[in-house]
Amino acid sequence: MKHFPPTELALNAQHQVYHLGLSRDQVAQTVILVGDQDRVSLISNFFDAIEHKSQHREFVCHTGTYKGKRISAISTGIGTDNIDITVNELDALVNIDLKTRTSLPSHTSLNLIRIGTCGILQPQIPVHSYIVSTHAFGLDNVAHFYDIEFTDTERFMNERIKEFIQLPKAIEPYFVAADSELTFNLTADSCFPGITITSSGFYGPQGRQLRLDSRIADIQIKAQHFSENNLRLLNFEMESSALFALGRALGHRCATICLGIANRPNTTFSEGYQKEMNELIQFVLDRVP
Repeated sequence: MKHFPPTELALNAQHQVYHLGLSRDQVAQTVILVGDQDRVSLISNFFDAIEHKSQHREFVCHTGTYKGKRISAISTGIGTDNIDITVNELDALVNIDLKTRTSLPSHTSLNLIRIGTCGILQPQIPVHSYIVSTHAFGLDNVAHFYDIEFTDTERFMNERIKEFIQLPKAIEPYFVAADSELTFNLTADSCFPGITITSSGFYGPQGRQLRLDSRIADIQIKAQHFSENNLRLLNFEMESSALFALGRALGHRCATICLGIANRPNTTFSEGYQKEMNELIQFVLDRVP
């Protein structure tokens, strides 16, 4: 039985996980993750009943029931660094006894579903489309800090994409699959399934250029033309690669569905998407376990 000292497993004065500020009984087995704090209440507005509300820093949590299903909605903030915090602390809640600081004898697997927004990389996909991430190509480095096993197919695809878009040598990406069953549940005829590029930033790391030049300024052009095993690079966002890699390594089921609010090749940006986001939320709630 492994013991986790205070420097490794940080807890607050209430013996809750340090950043999320949550106890085990406050979190459901199915968790919807969103970047935006305000999006948590959009989700809980659909709940038939709400049993818990809390906020600590950017981490807002509402837990309740929707059509008999117990669900938590939690905001992570932006970026894979916050996903590192969120996934590790959610796992600690269900797989570590926080009082004794020892691992629990049986493993609990969570369903972690991200609802986000994204930039579309294919010119034929309209703004406000639903993009389902079958895989993530991570330009961040979070997964490289862990002893994570990638499949032969994932390693092959990583090299293929890396070579095709000609990343600078200083950028070491990784390629990881989402949970196939959760992803299937979130996919409908109106959705676009494919590979998501997860970036470590919004501007230069996604090829945007304001007053500083980006070393991957042409990535959106190259991405349009990649295809392998009927998979294409569909969108840019900032969380899924770490979610899929860490979640799977810890024994959780992870998936992402995003609302496309910008089409990068067409240089078009949504003029407002509250209605479409509410529709996406209900779409997901009706399909989660």
